Amino acid sequence: MKTILRNTLLLVFLISLGFTSCRKYLDQTPKYGLNAEAVYSDPNNYINVLANLYSGLSMTGLEGPAGNGDIAGIDEGFSAYIRVLYNLQVLPTDEVVCGWNDPGIPELNALQWSPETSFILGMYYRIYYQITLCNEFIRQASEEQMERREFSEADKERIRRYRQEARFLRALSYYHALDLYGNVPFTTEEDLVGAFQPERITRSELFEYIESELLDIENDLPLPSPAVYGHATQSAAKTLLARLYLNAEVYTGTPRYTECAAQCQEIINSGFYSLEPVYEDLFKADNNKSQEIIFPVVFDGLYAQTWGGTTFLVCASLGGEMVASDYGVNGMWAGLRATPMFVDKFQDSMLDNRFQFFRQGQQKEIESLTTFSHGYALPKFKNIKSTGQVGSNNANTAFVDVDFPMFRLADVYLMYAECATRGFADLGQGTTYFNMLRERAYGNSDFNIGTPTLEDILDERSRELHWECTRRTDLIRFNLFTEGDYLWSFKGGSVEGQAVSSHRNLYPLPTADLVLNPNLIQNTGY
Repeated sequence: MKTILRNTLLLVFLISLGFTSCRKYLDQTPKYGLNAEAVYSDPNNYINVLANLYSGLSMTGLEGPAGNGDIAGIDEGFSAYIRVLYNLQVLPTDEVVCGWNDPGIPELNALQWSPETSFILGMYYRIYYQITLCNEFIRQASEEQMERREFSEADKERIRRYRQEARFLRALSYYHALDLYGNVPFTTEEDLVGAFQPERITRSELFEYIESELLDIENDLPLPSPAVYGHATQSAAKTLLARLYLNAEVYTGTPRYTECAAQCQEIINSGFYSLEPVYEDLFKADNNKSQEIIFPVVFDGLYAQTWGGTTFLVCASLGGEMVASDYGVNGMWAGLRATPMFVDKFQDSMLDNRFQFFRQGQQKEIESLTTFSHGYALPKFKNIKSTGQVGSNNANTAFVDVDFPMFRLADVYLMYAECATRGFADLGQGTTYFNMLRERAYGNSDFNIGTPTLEDILDERSRELHWECTRRTDLIRFNLFTEGDYLWSFKGGSVEGQAVSSHRNLYPLPTADLVLNPNLIQNTGY
């Protein structure tokens, strides 16, 4: 149940403040009178610390959105995991532009970032803060530590399950490091907490590590039912494996589409998931009820407040002649708009129910980034329930209840369909999965495609999964993100768009990390 995880998020997890990261600029302040041994000596505390690991994907600190954030050197609201992930995965693509002049935004719009761009730093440090916390939990939950503390067998069994969830969360963050930065610092539970210089791991080596971790834990994680809502499950691990295999050729030079399709088929065959009948309901304030979402990042307007996450996705999409209360909030940040290239992907715009653009007072073409009326608005995420009720907290703030669907069944269908179209799975089955999404979108089978092409697959992924942090990775897999003839508004810094160097398929490592750690090597081109 969502309420269970929300209540757990209410706990104060002081243990995380006691960790000294291998990154000195994570600037954590320990609380007197509390240390890891004191916390981990009580087996009942492990669930509290595990909840802190999950909250690392949604929250930005222990004091709420107005307190001191986990990550120093970046605005707390800007540092939220989902917000920085969105800014790196979607903002530089053909799906969206942002009209703000906050540091880092113009560079991402234009694909002209540097190693000092704030959101590149924020994502990197958020990833490694999360990995550091996971490493410590995994170390403290080891068999050796539990034996030393003389835990009962029942407590050990429960903590073993928690440990596997922590390994999933660490694998997820390492996957983001692999995808965004390539060759990165590497630490595990074997590296004691403290100041040291982590070794560099190559992209292909990190791929193998993530794969081995997920294969090792996938059957030890709980089944989707009766797992607690918001926790990692076997299907979540399989979906992350599928994502890893789908992009294996980019990461390692060797395609792994057969393995991707196999993981997808296992998820589908499990019978735990089904498509949400109404597409819009996937992105509303009660989307925790959906049978389509495989792994959510949980948000709550009362108990898990942040200026990042889905609060950002709702409020930054509103402006102009829109009315904030129609979307369950009381503030419009007037930032995000769709590019005309993305709008054009909806060939039958009035029939596809994923065509949710707000056009009143808006023009399709974007001539000025800072003018919100340039570009259609796209209020995909709404702090309104499927019943029409507003979210839990819309009186004095804009904090929302919408959970972010990190993984969902539609993506699994499309991954299988792509593998099939590439010749590595059953084409008839892949076409069926592909058309199931189109039938939901149009309400009938009139727009089904006999045999989808790879271009059809890529365009359908954009229509179905837009703004869900997949687009940059998809464009790179199809060789369309940087060089070549595929252009969009403000790519390369010009209104009409221009190609950029292929070295921007990876983000740079922060200069400070390179200075402090001679084991690291900057990515080519930076």
